[in-house]
Amino acid sequence: MINYNDVILFVLSKANQRAYAMFKSKLQPFGLTPIQALVLHALYGEEGLSAGELGKRLVLDSATLSGVLDRMADGGWIVKSAAKEDRRVLNIQLTEKSHSFRDNFLKEIMNVNHEVLSIFNTEERLLLIRMLKDLRK
Repeated sequence: MINYNDVILFVLSKANQRAYAMFKSKLQPFGLTPIQALVLHALYGEEGLSAGELGKRLVLDSATLSGVLDRMADGGWIVKSAAKEDRRVLNIQLTEKSHSFRDNFLKEIMNVNHEVLSIFNTEERLLLIRMLKDLRK
């Protein structure tokens, strides 16, 4: 019989809890949750995405993303607006607040990402990321 400590669900959930807690504590000064930080990071890479496209890229269902976007709009990070060509499409734009925090935010994300993976050497980091991406499929 396999020990519960070796069940992949347990191993992954405990690793996720640790990484999530590390990101949460580092993002607290920005007033962002880890999921809001992922949304912001995606928008820094490609501003002006529709909510639907953002949801596809981050693999978030529309109900979850809708709540996240509402809280980010309330916090002054984004502005939501209907697309001119199709009012059913919701476009997301970054605010001046988001732009002003960009460099510090991205630096902090890079630092905590490095901190989470610091127990691995470069080859192990690349292998771990590749394996986790393969597991998602």
